[in-house]
Amino acid sequence: MHGRPGGMRSLANAPDETPKITRELLVRVLAFAKPHRGRIALMLVIILCAAGISLVSPLIMRDLIDKTIPGKDLSRLLMLSLALLLLPVARGGLNVLQRRLSVQVGEGVIYDLRRALYNRLQRMSLRFFTNTKVGELMSRMNNDVVGAQNAISSTVVNIITNIIEGAAVLAVMFSLEWRLTLISVIILPLFIMVSRQQANKLRDIARQQMETNAQMNAMMHETLNIGGALLVKLFGRRHLEEERFAERAGEVRQMGIRRAYVASVFIAIIGLISSVGTALVYGVGGYLVILDAFTIGTIVALGSYMSSLYGNLQALANAPVEFATSMVSFERVFEVIDLPEELPERADPIHLTESAGEIEFEDVTFQYEGGDEALLSNVHRYGSMENVMAALSGRDTEHEETPAVERSQARGKALEHVSFKVAAGQLVALVGPSGAGKTTMTYLIPRLYDPTEGRIRIDGHDLRDVALDSLSALVGMVTQESYLFHDSIRTNLLYARLDATQAELEDACRTANIHHFISQLPDGYDTIVGERGYRLSGGEKQRIALARVILKDPRILVLDEATSSLDSESEALIQEALQRVMAGRTSIVIAHRLSTILAADLILVIDRGQVVEQGTHAELLALGGLYAHLYDTQFRKGINPGTIA
Repeated sequence: MHGRPGGMRSLANAPDETPKITRELLVRVLAFAKPHRGRIALMLVIILCAAGISLVSPLIMRDLIDKTIPGKDLSRLLMLSLALLLLPVARGGLNVLQRRLSVQVGEGVIYDLRRALYNRLQRMSLRFFTNTKVGELMSRMNNDVVGAQNAISSTVVNIITNIIEGAAVLAVMFSLEWRLTLISVIILPLFIMVSRQQANKLRDIARQQMETNAQMNAMMHETLNIGGALLVKLFGRRHLEEERFAERAGEVRQMGIRRAYVASVFIAIIGLISSVGTALVYGVGGYLVILDAFTIGTIVALGSYMSSLYGNLQALANAPVEFATSMVSFERVFEVIDLPEELPERADPIHLTESAGEIEFEDVTFQYEGGDEALLSNVHRYGSMENVMAALSGRDTEHEETPAVERSQARGKALEHVSFKVAAGQLVALVGPSGAGKTTMTYLIPRLYDPTEGRIRIDGHDLRDVALDSLSALVGMVTQESYLFHDSIRTNLLYARLDATQAELEDACRTANIHHFISQLPDGYDTIVGERGYRLSGGEKQRIALARVILKDPRILVLDEATSSLDSESEALIQEALQRVMAGRTSIVIAHRLSTILAADLILVIDRGQVVEQGTHAELLALGGLYAHLYDTQFRKGINPGTIA
């Protein structure tokens, strides 16, 4: 990523800041509403009809009080009473229809935004995910998407509704009695001032409440996932975590109480102001009735309209806060959608349907970018996992500077001027000290990253020119830490080839020496492996991951032959399986066993990001360099017999 997309820095960072709502932002927001414009237009029509119905009831009450009851007109009384019954029924039906349309629009926008977000994230390189919190991505996929759709399906519609209803109510009130209408309008500045002040106060409290909720959620996320729960139990920190959680939950409780208290005060103040207006209208209106200026029914109708007017104004006073919040969510969603692709694909990429498997590194240099350049911006969008204190210690990390990460033996570049060529079908062993750059080199082959300089070729084609799907089908990779989805063994295996038959699954598992184990499980291939495969041992996970790659049947195999943490039986089974799998394929192996190194057609010795030696076992021993030193210290002297770094 080479910098953030423009406009994303305008998000709110302070409690009282609001985002800059630009014309470009509004146009883009409306673009998401465009597919639903028919339903939105129908919603507005329904709202207008419902508003018109709500204006009729006070007029009926006025007629009942002033004419029908004093005139003892029974037929008119029956007709108006029936109208008072049918009007709420009609309004209720319209409200149900409006709600249905609103939900359809809202869920449609959520669907569109989530698809756009997920599709963009699937195009990002591995570096983006190593520099971005999973909780933040989940927040944008859920909280921000929901907050954004409110702008289209709720906030904007409510603003239009309240403006129309308020204007209609005022027009009817002036037509009934202009003097009382002016009296009711006199208190509006006070009403708006108090509403905005209290609304801002409630907003700040709500923000603090969401922050404390986020801190509590962060702690739960850290201590209730499988790794965190295991750590708590191993170190006997159950009571400590219970106390920490009680403290966080207590803060959430206190903020909830405070919010409820302030809200009740707010409602009381609004009610008091409304009462002042009502008292003035009825007081002055009653005096004018006594003077026979107008009728009692007019006062009753005006009082009803006044309540509706004040409700509309209160909603409009809160609307800017709600709208600004929705715009923040939209900007955060757009920030992800606008992320530039680090691994762009050509418009007319090369599809390698058949490949010999020849690999060439040509003067390849690679540097992991440090700092926060690949991170999403830090913005106060409450309820996320981003703007929270450290999950356990409570330390505020929001404004701390993050130093650039130095990788691979404390150097700036992970790889530097690496060149070598692997013939089709060869076995290449990568050896060298820990952190020398071996894993980075293997990550470049399936194009999880692009080189900073230089190029990598497969069968003479630059990887940047090859279709990503084609490259993915060509290269199979087994990492040191095998990842399994929380699903059945069958589902994890089928991830390599969705149309594989049961017989093909079993053949792949036999090759990986895992079929016998799976067949003895109560549910066989339908056994759930648990989160990250925690219900299986390390050796079992590795063999299932190996079977998954076998099922994929790649032409090029890239693997980390890490067996140091396995028992001898599991290690032997995996080594036997690897010998069968690598046969006939181009294999790049981070080698830890002498047997693999001795079998290699080419050994690359990596040190501080450079290929310092290459050749066969005998040739490298004759050089008397780093390889000879590693062989002498780590194998011959018996430190971890049978392996080499």
